[in-house]
Amino acid sequence: MDCYRKCDAAGYALKLFDAVPQRSLISWNIVISNCNKKSLFLESWKQFCRMHKSGFEADEMTYGSVISACTALQAPLNGMQVYSLALRKGFRANGYVRAGMIDLLAKNYKFDDALRVFHDVSCENVVSWNSIIAGAVRNGENWIALDLFRQLCRHDTFLPNSFTYPCVLTACAMIDDLETGKVVQGWIINVVSWTAMISGFVRQDDSISAVQLFKEMRSLGEEINTFTITSLLSACGRPGLTKTATQFHALIVKCGFDLDPAVGASLINMYYKVGAVDSSEFIIGEMERRRNPNSSAVMISLHAQANDARRTVELFVRMLREGMRPDKYCTSSLLSVANTLSLGRQVHSHVIKSGLVFHVSVASSLFTMYSKCDSLAESYEIFGQICEKDHVSWTSMIAGFANSDRPDEAVRLFRNMLIEGNTPDQSTFIAILTAIRSLNSVKKGMEVHAKVIRLGFGEEITVGGALVMMYSRCGYLKLARKLLDLLPLWDDVACSTMISGYAQNGYIGEALLMFYKMLKANFAIDSFSISSVVQAVTLTNRSDIGTQLQSYAMKVGLDSNAAVGSSLVAMYSKIGGINDCVKAFDQIDAPDLIGWTAMIMSYARHGKGEEALRLFELMKRKKMRPDPVTFVGVLSACSHSGLVEEGYFHFDSMIKDYGIEPNYRHYACMVDLLGRSARLKEAERFISNMPIEPNALVWETLLAACKVHGDIELGKIAARKITECEPSDAGAYISLSNIYADMGQWEEVMNIRSSMKGAKAKKEPGWSVV
Repeated sequence: MDCYRKCDAAGYALKLFDAVPQRSLISWNIVISNCNKKSLFLESWKQFCRMHKSGFEADEMTYGSVISACTALQAPLNGMQVYSLALRKGFRANGYVRAGMIDLLAKNYKFDDALRVFHDVSCENVVSWNSIIAGAVRNGENWIALDLFRQLCRHDTFLPNSFTYPCVLTACAMIDDLETGKVVQGWIINVVSWTAMISGFVRQDDSISAVQLFKEMRSLGEEINTFTITSLLSACGRPGLTKTATQFHALIVKCGFDLDPAVGASLINMYYKVGAVDSSEFIIGEMERRRNPNSSAVMISLHAQANDARRTVELFVRMLREGMRPDKYCTSSLLSVANTLSLGRQVHSHVIKSGLVFHVSVASSLFTMYSKCDSLAESYEIFGQICEKDHVSWTSMIAGFANSDRPDEAVRLFRNMLIEGNTPDQSTFIAILTAIRSLNSVKKGMEVHAKVIRLGFGEEITVGGALVMMYSRCGYLKLARKLLDLLPLWDDVACSTMISGYAQNGYIGEALLMFYKMLKANFAIDSFSISSVVQAVTLTNRSDIGTQLQSYAMKVGLDSNAAVGSSLVAMYSKIGGINDCVKAFDQIDAPDLIGWTAMIMSYARHGKGEEALRLFELMKRKKMRPDPVTFVGVLSACSHSGLVEEGYFHFDSMIKDYGIEPNYRHYACMVDLLGRSARLKEAERFISNMPIEPNALVWETLLAACKVHGDIELGKIAARKITECEPSDAGAYISLSNIYADMGQWEEVMNIRSSMKGAKAKKEPGWSVV
């Protein structure tokens, strides 16, 4: 395909691509890039849609190429959808993607939006600078263009290049600034050089051409400088170029550039990206002997990005011991991997002592850390101390409340954000919709939806997916499905949520059909999708479909996932056998609390109380803390197996050892345990001693036991209590009537039926799924 591309045979390349049975990300990128080069921009967009629906994860080359195609098609909405997807996948700071988005917005006369994208994160590449300067000139903002150019010239990492100067000279001409034009012309003579050309190839991700150009530059005896070296090292930071990287490292040492801090940092970065971590460590050791903080800062950032908390902390502590002062970037990187309050508070102390607490980025990292460690009080306190909150700070705090079971606080904070004049972005909307989903408040959801539309995020894939999830969770399935169908690209999470929504609301056929459509579209099926459809199948009593789903989960390697395994255990518990439950549970690599509870419930349902209690003890030995639902399973197991003393023990343990206050289900389990063991008077005393007023469930449990053991007097008391709680409940009348019928007291049966009519209680007719 690459050969056909280079020979300008786009048609043959596409035909060959369609014939390939197993495509890769590289082949998709070649096809999309080839379409762009042949000006087949609509075809480029179509190929990207195919790629996305096939479940392939795009990279920066894919997103950059597709955004360029959207620019050529004058389709800003499509471009913004792709950019929102790129942000979600973590490409916010990628220069190639950002430059493409800036160019798209500027060429569609949305320069303010382009400027917002440019200032979104610190810009560490000249491509984005060139895009925003060119966009300013295109939109007549020539003074802004010159101001941006001056900022670029003051940058200590890179310089303007051959793409920068024509735009700047145009701006000078438009505002008759002859003096600035002459200064720029003088710079051009000295700066436009081999280094600019090498940098150009690096920006285009053409590492081979960059290396070849450098070799030609050396053969002609041209002088190299720090910028040349750092550009070249960026080109070598690709997997598979380890040998080339080592050769250039030797040249750098020979020429003496290894002493330069910027070159050293680039070397560390390069070796880390090619996978030679030991070489990175060696260089940082060499640079630390020269007491250079830049190398440690780079390594801290890289280890933090790899979520390696241990190495990040070690390097940070080493910097402090060597007398170096970590800057705000180092500190923010450390906070991003701090996963315990003890470590987080130590870093917080350092932040206060060093004065970094006044930086918005560090303060935001601090309260985000406290949110992740479930310390919302401290998180919110730090948030309140930030004088000038940006939208990132607001979004992080809203997300902290939303993800910590405090959705009301998240909604309040969102309103305050709007009152203070801050404009939410897609990340903010996703966070607030998560909170509203927990509140199950469709009214608030519709208010946010209106705001989404007003700010132009209505067709954003990520925001649209969050809206689908919110409406689905609130039971508005038709509206959720309508929004899903309006999305230009289906979101796999939103589809999985639709499956769950359909299943929970009894639309089993629709849930299975949605799952089938996901399979047909080659979506990347995740554990949430499978567990959702398994829950739907559980309601159908179709064990054959459940077995097929388990086979599919095994095929894609998700049968060992905790969520999938727990769903399979619950399904087999209801429509299978206990042996199937055990097999599904044993497949789980690391069962979570839901998985343990599901298996305990399964043993209880099948009358295997002793096995349930043994599993409960094993669960506790695994340091898994039971919750109220777990104890319902344990008490049910005791009840189904007549283990009265064990039931009392676990009921008391729940209160004393775990601080769990019993609810009506726990009390009902204990009454059922005593009732099944014919200890009805003891059950009555247990109910009388309850610290909360017994509800209908507790009395219904006692009444059922009275029916089994023929205790008419106690049954009368239980029935009267039920009718007091729920006067129109026909179940109590029918149960008491059956007790009298079993005793042959037909006159009492007729009296109860008359009482039913007087209370207007009606027995619902039975029905069958057969």
